[in-house]
Amino acid sequence: MSDELVPGAVNLRDVGGLPAGAGRTRSGVLYRSGNLARLDDDGIAALGRLGLRRIIDLRADDEVSYAPSRLGDLVVTTQRAPLFLGSVESFFSDDVPLDEMYRRLVDDSADRVIDVVRGILADQPVLIHCTVGKDRTGVTVALALAAAGVDEDAVVADYARTEGLLPAWRNAHVVARLRAMHPEAVHLEDLATRSPAPVMAALLARLDEQYGSVAAYLRAHGLSDDELAELRTVLIVDE
Repeated sequence: MSDELVPGAVNLRDVGGLPAGAGRTRSGVLYRSGNLARLDDDGIAALGRLGLRRIIDLRADDEVSYAPSRLGDLVVTTQRAPLFLGSVESFFSDDVPLDEMYRRLVDDSADRVIDVVRGILADQPVLIHCTVGKDRTGVTVALALAAAGVDEDAVVADYARTEGLLPAWRNAHVVARLRAMHPEAVHLEDLATRSPAPVMAALLARLDEQYGSVAAYLRAHGLSDDELAELRTVLIVDE
């Protein structure tokens, strides 16, 4: 859990050890999390011990301004790749279900997804994060893992883990604040706190149906075969 790995981090974890055919994902290569705005000195020191060379921030400008990352004197490349074309608030205002949010992300922000994958290839260890580490991070990490050859049920399970890692105090605070602004919203709690396995499974199935595979989705939007092969080399160790 994030509090054990990096105090003050939200939902931070290593995606190492996931089954990928005859292999597994490498540990200490790809990390995922929510924002890094609450790190104290101990948290910054713990983050430094991960040896990160790149941090990929998927948040919009207003989110970064509201909750800037606290990195102290860490020397690390920060890559900005805002994934939503609209504001995060618009999803709550429009009362969009999670599956529709994810459809918009993969359809409307495919170029940014490619940027994220290329960021993974550029430097390791690498940390990908957004505000909570659930939706934007969950989708992009899932696509990278699936394209590298991680077993689909493991990709879905990694995404679904987030719901159990979000602190109850955080969920209560966020839901109360959002409910005051959107009292009639049906999908509010899903958007704010949940990561249901069937939603990710459906997204992967949709990409399989539309493109043939997640790798083919990335290829269709500009990733080369050499880059896809490198992604597997970077993330997967054969056993």
